[in-house]
Amino acid sequence: MAVVTRRPRNSSLRFQSFLSNDDITTKKAERSLLVGLRKKGGRNSYGRITVRHRGGGAERKYRIIDFARRDRNVEGTISTIEYDPNRNVRIGLVIYKTGIKKYILMPDKLAVGSKVYAGLDAEPKVGNCMPLSAVPAGFFVHNIEMTPGSGGKLVRSAGTSAQIMAKSGDYATLKMPSGEIRMVLLDCWATIGVLGNADQKNISIGKAGRTRHRGFRPSVRGMAMNPVDHPHGGGEGRSKSGSHPTTPWGKGCKGTRTRRRKNALIIKRRKP
Repeated sequence: MAVVTRRPRNSSLRFQSFLSNDDITTKKAERSLLVGLRKKGGRNSYGRITVRHRGGGAERKYRIIDFARRDRNVEGTISTIEYDPNRNVRIGLVIYKTGIKKYILMPDKLAVGSKVYAGLDAEPKVGNCMPLSAVPAGFFVHNIEMTPGSGGKLVRSAGTSAQIMAKSGDYATLKMPSGEIRMVLLDCWATIGVLGNADQKNISIGKAGRTRHRGFRPSVRGMAMNPVDHPHGGGEGRSKSGSHPTTPWGKGCKGTRTRRRKNALIIKRRKP
């Protein structure tokens, strides 16, 4: 998939780049797998802002993705490849021999007409889903469960994959895209292959309005605020005030470790 630019007919197009849509086969989503998506503006169920700088954005519908690959021991065929506004990786509509339709995340080297299968006896090839105990060491996987039966939680963004480094006892050792090395139970399921749309990270947003369309609102620097509003605020002119970078609530950021407890399953952190 290529990164493309458009002729700069106006100044906003001059620095923008886009992903080619040549791989998308249809613009019409499967209606039975669409649900409404209400905007939350970064607020939780109590109405309190838990994620700042969120709001607005283009309207979306949510595509129900089969992260758990519930249809086991039945072969399916990739029918269409579609754009999903809720994630940066393409999704594929799988039609199983039973007539059931499900969306899955599209790995690289999978196309319309490709066969996919989920089961204990599945062959370890791209698009197939199986427990980690059945995947040979050295293979790349994505959409990995953290607890058996919970559905894929790890490695779900464009161009990512985790490599199975080793197996011992009840655990498989995985090298995550972040560089973290952690253990996951062998009974957890994962999908073979590297997720597609890897060029997504190379696009240039190009203008502020395009970020607003994605639902991100402007952010103000702490140094530009008053002391009552942020620990970095105040001072005559620009001032670091001799303190380490913190959030508005005084919690360390920009490299400060904030994990409350150690996880015995993490062998090596993503940061030294």
